[in-house]
Amino acid sequence: MKPRNAPQIIPKIILVIGAALLVGCAGTRAPVTQQVDVPVAVSCVKSDKVPAKPVYEFDKLTAESSDGAKVLALANDWPRARKYEGELEAVIAGCK
Repeated sequence: MKPRNAPQIIPKIILVIGAALLVGCAGTRAPVTQQVDVPVAVSCVKSDKVPAKPVYEFDKLTAESSDGAKVLALANDWPRARKYEGELEAVIAGCK
């Protein structure tokens, strides 16, 4: 036994359910402000603390320079390079 008015009720029920679903989606929420912590790379070395690169004698030599001149230039540049290296390491040590 089927009720006679079932074909007339089903579309109405679907319409009521559809309207209820649409009304539920009609409301809007107020935007919520959130704080997000994002790591940003920041240089710990200040440009005024970085020592100036020394001018090395070896860089001034030409390709035709004698072996003796090259060895002397390297020997003269060695202490200057070690001093520059020490200054750079001191600046970098401040980042730890």
